[in-house]
Amino acid sequence: MSNAAPNAPAPTAPPPVEKIRIKVDGREIEVPKTMPDWQGRPQPTTMLQACHLAGNEVPHYCYHEKLPVAGNCRMCLVEFGTPMMDPATRKPVLEADGSPRIARSVLPYEPQTPRGAIACATPISPGMELYPSSPATRQMREAVLESLLVNHPLDCPICDQAGECKLQEYSVEHGSGTSRFVEAKVHKPKAVDLGPRIVLDDERCILCTRCVRFTKDIAGDDALGIVNRGSYNTIATFPGRPFDNNYTLNTVDLCPVGALTSKDFRFKMRVWFLKETRSVCTSCATGCNITIGSREDTIHRYEPRGNDAVNGPWMCDQGRLNYRWIGRSDRLRDVLANGAKTTWKAAVDAVAARLAAAPSGSVAIVASARQTTEELHLIKKLADRLGAPTDSVPREGEADRLLVNADRNPNTNGARLTGISFTEAGIRLPGIADGIRAGTIRSLVVFGEDVTQHGIGADLLARLELLVASDILPNATTAAAHYVLPGCAHAEKRGTFVNAKGRVQRFLKAVEPKGDARPEAEFLRELLAGTGAGEVPATAEGLFNAMAREVPAFAGLEWAALGDAGVNVPV
Repeated sequence: MSNAAPNAPAPTAPPPVEKIRIKVDGREIEVPKTMPDWQGRPQPTTMLQACHLAGNEVPHYCYHEKLPVAGNCRMCLVEFGTPMMDPATRKPVLEADGSPRIARSVLPYEPQTPRGAIACATPISPGMELYPSSPATRQMREAVLESLLVNHPLDCPICDQAGECKLQEYSVEHGSGTSRFVEAKVHKPKAVDLGPRIVLDDERCILCTRCVRFTKDIAGDDALGIVNRGSYNTIATFPGRPFDNNYTLNTVDLCPVGALTSKDFRFKMRVWFLKETRSVCTSCATGCNITIGSREDTIHRYEPRGNDAVNGPWMCDQGRLNYRWIGRSDRLRDVLANGAKTTWKAAVDAVAARLAAAPSGSVAIVASARQTTEELHLIKKLADRLGAPTDSVPREGEADRLLVNADRNPNTNGARLTGISFTEAGIRLPGIADGIRAGTIRSLVVFGEDVTQHGIGADLLARLELLVASDILPNATTAAAHYVLPGCAHAEKRGTFVNAKGRVQRFLKAVEPKGDARPEAEFLRELLAGTGAGEVPATAEGLFNAMAREVPAFAGLEWAALGDAGVNVPV
């Protein structure tokens, strides 16, 4: 029997996409008449987009799909032709076989010289032919590169952009093998301190203006511009005003050459030595997709990883630089029992035995909304076995209009969906504190939080018969704990987070944990077995799939189906 309302209108199919038939390098294809621009609005499809759809990538510097079109680098020049029209009849001129005759575009003052169009800003039209691989197009690209290299310093071996430089790549792919330039190069300012996180080398700048457009149109901070004239043009800030907003480091990603560099990463590591790992930022509930660059178990940088459903190609500076704590020298590395170093087996066995013997309701658990969804699910299973109240700690900050969320926990929704938190994180913490004060709660297990900062002070912790703390960095709670179980940062394990919009996103392991630290899911699995709560899968994939079968919000999901972009669930 149908559940639809009797008078409900039948769902309508989306209108068909209007297509235009063109040729790219002699191959006929159909492309959409319009495509989304940088703001997602439908605009006429450009030559560059059409070539991309045809599998022919057009080189470019100033163009970026998420920025307004500037059309100033000329690297995307493409030779083209359009159907000839009889000026008298205004009808197409046809070849002998009935096909339209194509007139290649030429310079008006030199009819024998092909004229290119900037592919990033020129819309296609029906019957148009594009020649992105023609000799004339290749000659145009070579000429543009020769012009860009006239004053560019030949310092690739010491440039921080080496290995990721589009000028370097295009010079090899599209440039000339020799240089005709014999004059002295124009010298511009070097190592210019633009702000607290950015250094500019004006000699390397090719004036693509990506940084200018990003700061004005995306970040909403019209802080950069071009000064001087001709060969002496330079990027600059307003006098006396540093380049300082929470998104400045995106200009380093956007810069196609080595002009803008990050003070944090500058001269640290050659990029071809880095291992890249897909992950998620943990600085707030937005859950920006990132790539972790690491080498020999040391993290050197975070970079945004494009996901239009979450952060696009951007991320904030605060989140980008929030990795240094992972390698801090004071990390918790050892398993401790009453201050003395012990083994994992001895500690887990002892904790499991004491928890199993504890009366129902005498144990409380405080989890962290910075833990993986799978770990929170295991904590809830342990809590159900012990009859223990649970909660997570809220973190609030100031949001902005772009990416930063007021919720500073990456997995508040994960804690809510698994049952760790109720409708709101933190509302059970006062009750746990009252239980310790009254003596009804005699054991407390804390994961990844310093509860002394959230209403359960050192005086209350001193009343407990058993305090177990699992964390990454030392704090007042770990200092008071009878058992300290060193845990892992998200970059040291695999799992999922659920962001503020309900998107389940997985992240992968980038580096090995320090000392004896272990992913919390590993020893939670052992605690569950030791308390008689049963066996759980040993892998991240198995844990997620098992959780999806038990938690209604994740019903029907599988780890493999999450992909790199994630899947939305109802929150």
